[in-house]
Amino acid sequence: MVHRRFILAGGLAVLSAGLARAQTPAPRQEALAPAGKRPSFRLEQVARFDHQATGVAVSADGRVFVNFPRWTEDSPISVAEVAPDGTLKPYPDETWNSWRNAGGPAPSPRDHFVCVQSVVADNRGNLWVLDPASPGIDKVVPGGPKLVRIELATNKVAQVIHFGEDVALQGSYLNDVRFHPDGATAFITDSGARGALVVVDLQSGSAHARLDGHPSTQPEKGVEVAVKGEKIKRPDGRPFQAAADGIALSMDGLTLYWQALTGRTLYRIDTAALTSDNPEDAARKIEKVGVTHVADGLLMSRDGLLYLTAPEDNEVRTWTGERSETVIADDRLSWPDSLAEGPDGSIYVTASHLHEMPWFRQGAPNVLPTHLFRLVRS
Repeated sequence: MVHRRFILAGGLAVLSAGLARAQTPAPRQEALAPAGKRPSFRLEQVARFDHQATGVAVSADGRVFVNFPRWTEDSPISVAEVAPDGTLKPYPDETWNSWRNAGGPAPSPRDHFVCVQSVVADNRGNLWVLDPASPGIDKVVPGGPKLVRIELATNKVAQVIHFGEDVALQGSYLNDVRFHPDGATAFITDSGARGALVVVDLQSGSAHARLDGHPSTQPEKGVEVAVKGEKIKRPDGRPFQAAADGIALSMDGLTLYWQALTGRTLYRIDTAALTSDNPEDAARKIEKVGVTHVADGLLMSRDGLLYLTAPEDNEVRTWTGERSETVIADDRLSWPDSLAEGPDGSIYVTASHLHEMPWFRQGAPNVLPTHLFRLVRS
């Protein structure tokens, strides 16, 4: 029996599950690059934004995209292409970015971006946009949750996968997404009340939740997030909590990694167990990779390095197979959020300043400037 208690934390409705931790197989050897081959980087600012950015994506030919969720304000752009000079262009066009921006009744949430959380470029010439459609991480707008595919060659929307209430129920927050290299399946984290992984068939558009309520997808008991020693809490003292958030997929598509944002444990699973018709397969085949740190974004690079952001310390780190190692530390990385890899091996990271939001700091402005950086190999 699963006992759940809901905690409101800075607009986040999250679930804490009183489940006994399931036994997991002994960790296998990590197929990651050895520590001695880890690159060194220098940090470069790519752009400064007047609004709060979370996700970043870089295409195979170097085009850069970011997104701005509707958390504490109605940003005039939800998804943007970033020009080399840092200026923004609504992507794919102004119409898709016009929900609730023109005054009067809001247009249909089915074909407009409502509250975009992440953008990801796949290996097939597409930009995917994940829209949990929950402004302020409060209530899901009916008809709004969706995964949108935009063809980069034409800059046109080619596919929209809508999620019903069985997947994007009230209290959910579809957070980040990765795509199997065969183009058949997407894997999404739900960092909201349900705490789950969502598996999407990209051909049929069908989707189902896996590990709903499992300890691996829930906030970890006893973990308190603190940036530079300052605990993140609501003005009334409620703690910051969020479920499964960061997600990464091995380059062969066989292994999926994830971690709760309020947590310090990295998990993985064979993707075949998630796509199995038997939902119990997933719970039996989870593996605990190791103890990490509070991490928001995860990224598996093309050379087999697993990157993790470390927002408590303004760092980006890599996983060695036994521990995490810092690759860059810089106070400009104020809450390093999402990661993406450029065609030259540079690692892009947004600094979303999440802990500086009015959800956690009384008197903080609703409009929060943020930044996009690039880790350039040195």
